[in-house]
Amino acid sequence: MIYVLAALVPPLGLLFNGQPFSAILNVVLIVFCAIFGLVFHVLFLVPSAHALIAVHMKREDRRHREMVEAIRRHGPPPGYPR
Repeated sequence: MIYVLAALVPPLGLLFNGQPFSAILNVVLIVFCAIFGLVFHVLFLVPSAHALIAVHMKREDRRHREMVEAIRRHGPPPGYPR
């Protein structure tokens, strides 16, 4: 659901994902792309792409941290070569 929000309303999706500085950068991108997007229409997609990539990277980082913490707490999985 956060990906849909990030695609449709990029700054709000970034804020809900816990990335306030990326949301501010995204607002700047929206203003920049709104001005120059009148000539280069593909620029209208840049803020949404930025938000989607930032949300994905943050979620992958969270998953990675959870996995590392689980390995630290419980040890490596069975059959893992040491």
